[in-house]
Amino acid sequence: MSDGAFSAALAMILSLDPEFLGIVGLSLQVSLVAVAIAAIIGMPAGALLAMKRFPGRAAVIVVVNALMGLPPVVAGLAVYLMLSRSGPLGSLGFLFTPTAMIVAQTILVLPIVIALTRQVIEDLWLEYRDHLTSLGQTGRAAIPTLLYDARFALAVALLAGFGRASAEVGAVFIVGGNIAGHTRTMTTAIALETSKGELVVALGLGIVLLALTFLINVFVFGASRVGRRYMGQA
Repeated sequence: MSDGAFSAALAMILSLDPEFLGIVGLSLQVSLVAVAIAAIIGMPAGALLAMKRFPGRAAVIVVVNALMGLPPVVAGLAVYLMLSRSGPLGSLGFLFTPTAMIVAQTILVLPIVIALTRQVIEDLWLEYRDHLTSLGQTGRAAIPTLLYDARFALAVALLAGFGRASAEVGAVFIVGGNIAGHTRTMTTAIALETSKGELVVALGLGIVLLALTFLINVFVFGASRVGRRYMGQA
């Protein structure tokens, strides 16, 4: 890789090219919406899994933990089969749209949010159970209080999910199709431009993606530090 290519990539980023910004913007939009949906579904589900005891609970936990490592191409294939013309949801016309990409990324992020929320809330419930029970907060009534108290630790879970979504390429490529100006994200664009030999564009998008990953890790580190300090552990 020559210095000229790196300089050209930096110049392209600083030029604020509309097409370049469109790709970055769509990537952020899809990832943020997927994480928001996963949070709405996954946090209450994780809290319930932490507090409730029922037959087969251990098996559910094992399955959720295993799905944290779900291969993106498998998730993409499953969504493709659901949204294809012959699939059960094919009539919705979501295939090769940002909506399909959001669905695929939500499937990838949801197990992470559920598993990490369960772990955090389970520890917190053991610590606060007697106190909350004395206040009449048992079962589902205690979930909002526990989620609020664990908000810093849960922020780490959400940021981890965002990191997974923003760096994903296999699933969004299968269900999005990498259509220019419509479903092209940073990761799919990097794969395409590299295959075409357009290394300047690929390098520019890679720099932005790397910077985004770095910022996510900074936020994760900061959130964990704030959380420990808030809980009196630092």
